Amino acid sequence: MLVVMRMGASGEEIEDVVRQIESRGLKANPIPGTQRTAIGITGNLGVVEPGLFESLTGVLEVIQVSHPYKLVSREFKSDDTVVRVGDLGIGGTDLVVIAGPCSVESLEQTQRIARAVKAGGAQMLRGGAYKPRTSPYSFQGLGLEGLQILRQVSDETGLPVVTEALDIDVLDQVCEYADMIQIGARNMQNYTLLRRVGRSGKPVLLKRGMNATVTELLLAAEYIMDEGNSEIVLCERGIRTFADHTRNTLDVSAIPAVQKISHLPIIADPSHAAGNREKVPPLSRAAVAVGADGLMIEVHDHPEEALSDGSQALHPQQFSELMGEMRRLAATVDRRIPDPVNH
Repeated sequence: MLVVMRMGASGEEIEDVVRQIESRGLKANPIPGTQRTAIGITGNLGVVEPGLFESLTGVLEVIQVSHPYKLVSREFKSDDTVVRVGDLGIGGTDLVVIAGPCSVESLEQTQRIARAVKAGGAQMLRGGAYKPRTSPYSFQGLGLEGLQILRQVSDETGLPVVTEALDIDVLDQVCEYADMIQIGARNMQNYTLLRRVGRSGKPVLLKRGMNATVTELLLAAEYIMDEGNSEIVLCERGIRTFADHTRNTLDVSAIPAVQKISHLPIIADPSHAAGNREKVPPLSRAAVAVGADGLMIEVHDHPEEALSDGSQALHPQQFSELMGEMRRLAATVDRRIPDPVNH
């Protein structure tokens, strides 16, 4: 249910509605808009009578929300959400490009790649300190040392860093060192982790599970937002299908589908979808063309020596060339990728 306040409703009137909602054992979620404030009601196991709130001072109307997800829907908030990561906004006119190695392997490797992707125009740095691997014998990441390397390189380059929290045991460490927490595809429905991330106060990058529907992705985001964290960026990273010409199938149709029914920004990860660097540029172009709010791309200066996913990592020169293509393409869909900023 959504309580829509009148234009110009006072802070006291909004607070009174919140108190009335909470006095009935429900959760109130104020959502400020450009013209008026709406208050989402969650926690109700049955039907809530709209008349309980329609007569309150400052209330314009009470709307029943039809979707199983509430807070992430456009019924709750019609304006696009712009997620702030430091000074960077994800979801506005500018497309945000996140780039870096699959795994943090050493300080020197991370420094080299971070400088290269920044020179190419990336605005954020990615890198795995904890790696979920299919085989228990594959490289699992450097752990705390990897987080410390990411923080040092982020401070040196000015690039905010996003890295994955595998479970609640390492979440506090990730929160300490990262600017944004990534929830990977394998953890999209790890509800304990989602709730803890919702209480972390950190921006979240939530990847779609490889077997998840769009509705399930939005319900996963709902877990995070229901704990008070609305700074969520969704990520389409490819789903598992019967096709075998790519590692996963990048579902570009999910991007406009999400944007129609949710106010949250959504980016694409063509690297994990492709599994092959030659397919990353065309998939990137497709994602930008359908309206993605950004891209997440793996880059490695010696991919043949990479400890994980080297086959899908672009060389720095390939990344720089792709960024040039993306700038030209973005302009055709009324978006913009800022020119590189080198200090």
